[in-house]
Amino acid sequence: MPRYAYKPFPYVTPPELRGANAQRHPVVIVGAGPVGLAAAIDCALHGVPCVVLDDNDVVSLGSRAICWSKRTLEIFDRLGVGERMVEKGVTWKVGRLFHCDREVWNFDLLPEAGHKMPAFINLQQYYVEQYLVERAAGFPELIDLRWKNKVVGVDARPDSATVSIETPDGTYSLETEWLIACDGARSPVRTMMGLEFEGRVFEERFLIADVEMKADFPSERWFWFEPPFHQGQSALLHKQPDDIYRIDLQLGWDADPEEEKKPENVVPRIERVLGHSNFELDWVSVYAFQCRRLERFVHGRVVFAGDSAHIVSPFGARGGNGGIQDVDNLMWKLALVVNGHAPESLIASYDEERIHGADDNIRNSARATSFMTPKTDMERLFRDSVLDLAGEHEFARKLVNSGRLSKPCSLAGMSLQTPAGEGAGVEPGAAMPDAPVANGRSSWLLDQFGGGFAVMAVEADLPEGLPAGVERVFVTGDRSRRANDATTLTDIEGQVAARYGACMTYLIRPDQHVAARFRGSAAADITAAYHRANGRA
Repeated sequence: MPRYAYKPFPYVTPPELRGANAQRHPVVIVGAGPVGLAAAIDCALHGVPCVVLDDNDVVSLGSRAICWSKRTLEIFDRLGVGERMVEKGVTWKVGRLFHCDREVWNFDLLPEAGHKMPAFINLQQYYVEQYLVERAAGFPELIDLRWKNKVVGVDARPDSATVSIETPDGTYSLETEWLIACDGARSPVRTMMGLEFEGRVFEERFLIADVEMKADFPSERWFWFEPPFHQGQSALLHKQPDDIYRIDLQLGWDADPEEEKKPENVVPRIERVLGHSNFELDWVSVYAFQCRRLERFVHGRVVFAGDSAHIVSPFGARGGNGGIQDVDNLMWKLALVVNGHAPESLIASYDEERIHGADDNIRNSARATSFMTPKTDMERLFRDSVLDLAGEHEFARKLVNSGRLSKPCSLAGMSLQTPAGEGAGVEPGAAMPDAPVANGRSSWLLDQFGGGFAVMAVEADLPEGLPAGVERVFVTGDRSRRANDATTLTDIEGQVAARYGACMTYLIRPDQHVAARFRGSAAADITAAYHRANGRA
């Protein structure tokens, strides 16, 4: 029996089937998983109404994505659910790697202090979806979340899209300026539009088993190459909330997925891992390694995000995290376009930036697969030699690959970023690093940014004459200094100056990425960078 208590969400007859006049919606989102719900909440935070369509009426069955990275947690925090996720989740930052019965080495993913969010938490996807649904309910005038509304047709046109929808009460249509497809790896929208993934399916299968048990297992990631309990294969163990443990076991390409999911086959494997039978199966799945994506994510007024746009193997936690980072990149741009504050061409930068992000994830995922599951004698000799050396030699540790864990993707050198001039600090294109600050009370730097453009001056004068609507933030270690007509933050531990550089000024994008960096400040330079960052250069 699953530990999580699934409660169906109420189906409501759509207004179009109750006689309401048809209207053209600014945004329609297909899919109420984590990516679609995050997109809807971000849309609402920008004041743009949206309709969310989902063919189901419960959160996802099974834990599915469980591993949420620091950058994704920062995005969730901006959306209003980050603290709740951290409170419920299992926080971790240490990973341990084993070869046979020997620990090769361990690593710390966040060795420095001064960040609000941890390196990673483990939290089942159904909790994430529950929290997002409850958060979306706080925007009743902006988010119309429709359960049991199945999209069965898409008519994409140059300036709009129309979707046909099946419900328990009949079929109706919605017209929208923008259609956002967040409907998963088997995306019906993608299929209806005749689009196909490009990439590679690896000849490897893994078993996922979530088990409930009482155990004194540390909050760490443990990965084995050729463990004694699963000869010649790989294994992974992770702790989740509610006494649930995730176990991944390599099966080989010849494994029959349906046979391998049967309890009579799963239970003996888990008993060998744990050395006992005091557990209950909570959820089981079998998956194949894939690294594939659409050639383009933007198709006129239809935009793909998350697994509907790209899929990677789960080792490295790059699937769910990549999807959340997709909509973090997309929704502020879409809001500017919908509200008439940026040209439609700005959406092309979503293609540019997130295809770059997807390719980075695919590249890391493919390399991990080749290392974890060598297919030739030479690949196996290389892997085993690296594992033998990694215990004593730093250079070999950099070659060990059990899944390069998700990190924020740099957008350096892309069209919206202004190249940095002199001075040191955070490079344009990078996600902002956090730091402790004070604004009358203790706070965090990232709490002050996101949603709109902002200029941040670190121990530098803020210029006058900045574009209307751009927030002004002054950061100083001197508690007696203030900036007129600006938010003043105290750098209470000096970490803002250490990470960003003193006497530096930054233009920050609505998604908390750095758009430009300057030594000192000049209104004309910042204004030019601002126009470039919102697609008006």
